[in-house]
Amino acid sequence: MNNSYYWSDDWSEEFYIELAKAGFISTSHDTKDGLVLLPELQYEYAVLDFKDLHISKKVQKLLKDNKYTLRINSKFNKTLFEFAKKHKYNWLKEDYVELLKNLYLSSDKREDFKIISVELVCNISDETVAGEVGYIISKTYTSLSGFSSSKKQHSNAGTLQLVLLAKYLEENNFNLWNLGHPHMDYKQKLGCKIYSRSDFLDRWKKALHL
Repeated sequence: MNNSYYWSDDWSEEFYIELAKAGFISTSHDTKDGLVLLPELQYEYAVLDFKDLHISKKVQKLLKDNKYTLRINSKFNKTLFEFAKKHKYNWLKEDYVELLKNLYLSSDKREDFKIISVELVCNISDETVAGEVGYIISKTYTSLSGFSSSKKQHSNAGTLQLVLLAKYLEENNFNLWNLGHPHMDYKQKLGCKIYSRSDFLDRWKKALHL
């Protein structure tokens, strides 16, 4: 329990799912011997309870303008591509991409674990201006990573996507949203609270009925 990062060369769907259920959030890492899975049992987690959701005035205006629509699983492969393009140095490579695609394709066969993509689409241009990929376990949702447009006309689209996703999760009776590392300012501005590893795992197990 003194460590946070571990590694494995097991890229099976079953192993990835068991890691996720145990509270690990997995990325990947390049080594001289090839790409390895990099599960992390974080020291701290950012968790959003929907009653704590904060909506800024700029996002409130975007909500009233009704220029964007939130979609789920409408452009899964496109969302993966946009994420890789947006982040020059990222962990979404080769084996990990294939793993996520396979998990997505097999999601209908599983009740206890589903990979999803979330897209914020401009109603005028049909352009995807923000999005993310994550997974559902029971009534919890965990974000892996995402992207947002840098175009001026889509300013604050990333925050709008987060707010609309929070509303979607609340409307569908999710218990919590795990946003992973708490160090990004936008997470606390959204209303997240920071949980220590032990406190998070206690709550996580209850939410998953483990």
